[in-house]
Amino acid sequence: MSDEQAGLPEAKSTPEYSAPALDKGLDILELLAETEGGLGQLEIAQAIGRSPGQIFRMLATLERRGYVFRERQSGLYTLSMRMFELAHRHEPVRALSAAGLPVMRRLADELQQSCNLAVIDAEMVRVIAQVESPSDFGFRVRVGALFPLDTATGLVLGAFRATGSGAAGAAVASPGILDHSVFEKMLVETFLELPDSRQPSITDVVVPILRPDRTAVAALTVPYVATSISAKAPSTVIERARRAAEEIAESLALAGSPHPRLVP
Repeated sequence: MSDEQAGLPEAKSTPEYSAPALDKGLDILELLAETEGGLGQLEIAQAIGRSPGQIFRMLATLERRGYVFRERQSGLYTLSMRMFELAHRHEPVRALSAAGLPVMRRLADELQQSCNLAVIDAEMVRVIAQVESPSDFGFRVRVGALFPLDTATGLVLGAFRATGSGAAGAAVASPGILDHSVFEKMLVETFLELPDSRQPSITDVVVPILRPDRTAVAALTVPYVATSISAKAPSTVIERARRAAEEIAESLALAGSPHPRLVP
């Protein structure tokens, strides 16, 4: 029996529901997240197309709940660390950080290079953990930073998402980004070594953290900085990064993580 026959309203593909108060609150949070320094009530109202009176109670509520902070002397509002705290309460992030950070610290110490762990978040790459290089040279990224899927880390995560067949990644890895042979090699050897298109002198070494079905739960990236005092050769960086990815997978109880052995 169809919805129409049952007397029910016809289902719509996109529900036309709205929550104006929630929209206001999210507009405020997103604005403050994108703004360096604080904003006054009038500035916030003008930026989101509201009147000061319309956002007064919302700001008071966000302040009371700890999502924004108001400096008493200037009256300027800034985003607090509350949302960062909530994100790190999320079980997948906690589990990945707990499993990854000890391994990443050992990797950074051995290679004298920084490394980070990232996941796909709403068709972007989100960095969830970072360990800085213990040497004087290194490249770091901010925990929580977002990058597009056409980065080296995004290409690896895209290639090993969904079915693990690489079909989703193939849509991202266009000929202008990755040569077909390089893409196929990445799928077979489960790592990507690629010069960073945004940061000269950096080569990204990216290894997926794989489940047994060859889908990636995350990606481990070493932004390799080549200097005259670099402790390890690129081939060693790849080998150690792949080994670290396997250790993280084992810590996450992803038994049988299918990283093939590299042939010397």
